Amino acid sequence: MDQEKLLPVTGARVWRGPDLAKHNDEWIYRLSVEEVSEIDAAVAKTENADLDVLDINQSNFVLPKLRSTIAKIQDDLQNGRGFAIVRGVPAARYSTRQAAIAYFGIGAHLGEAVSQNAKGHALGHVCNLGFDPTLPTARGYQSANKLNFHTDPTDLVGLMCLRKAKSGGLSSIVSAGTVYNTMLEQRPDLVQVLTETLYRDRRGEIPANREPWYRLPVFNFRDGHLTTNYVRSTIEKAQRFDDVPRLTEIQREAFALIEKTAADPALYLNMAFEPGDIQILNNHYIMHSRTAYEDYAEPEKRRHLLRLWLATEAGPPLADPYFEFMDKTATGRPNGYLMPGVTLSAPLDVEDGGPGASRQRVAEAAH
Repeated sequence: MDQEKLLPVTGARVWRGPDLAKHNDEWIYRLSVEEVSEIDAAVAKTENADLDVLDINQSNFVLPKLRSTIAKIQDDLQNGRGFAIVRGVPAARYSTRQAAIAYFGIGAHLGEAVSQNAKGHALGHVCNLGFDPTLPTARGYQSANKLNFHTDPTDLVGLMCLRKAKSGGLSSIVSAGTVYNTMLEQRPDLVQVLTETLYRDRRGEIPANREPWYRLPVFNFRDGHLTTNYVRSTIEKAQRFDDVPRLTEIQREAFALIEKTAADPALYLNMAFEPGDIQILNNHYIMHSRTAYEDYAEPEKRRHLLRLWLATEAGPPLADPYFEFMDKTATGRPNGYLMPGVTLSAPLDVEDGGPGASRQRVAEAAH
């Protein structure tokens, strides 16, 4: 995109965190007693039918009282601030399976759960597994380290808190539009750099007939919509491949500026998770991070979040490079890390495929 065509973006999704912190009643949806009872009933019905988590959908997980609230949340995600918190799911009295059922059921009213890794996990577990995040194939959410501001690949990302950390682990979010506008005021030349092709490492999660890297700018435009995709670690790790162009000084300067801007306390919003909280973000409009945390020594007390990546027809139009990274769902949205022949699953144990894992379904890979 030519530099003279780069213009500020406007709308409700362009916000500053300290302003929103004063009005949290506008983005926190607190469930009523009646709505919680409705979720309880839907969970019980799912359990009684011995229904697999993967088979939960809008038709069999009926939420008539919550329907209007979920519609408001979807509107917030697409046309409003780009995020929401649902508070009050009774996670403390649910088993892991019951919590997963409730969470997957609510998510089904917002979009289609897609694979989060090469193993085909449609339900993810965000917890400290002690992995070294500097390794090429590592994923940051599997450590207790601070995470830098980034985006996830799909339309929506949801996190449901089962247990919080002993200390730390705050979620930080920032408007990508505000970051873009702020950078545009200061250094339009660096914004231009971030509209150009960048090579990203697939971290060993490589679909058939694809290179171990993909190409995707940070700032992308389609039909007047700005969408943002930034994961610094995947850009840096791609440098291990000889066929990938070397990063330039001006590119690294642009990375430093987007990170400095996103991490400005005048822009971002911090929030603490309580058990039963569900955070939902529009990945195209929101960048997110997490502070480092200290966990409990006892495994049964350690910080544990469930994660969903959701594809939704309500999402914005996306530039073509998005689909070099991922193929499309049947409705034309990014399908996550879905690979040919992989079985889609919703494991209920932290460790992959443990005894609490759900039944598996063979995924039909999109081509």
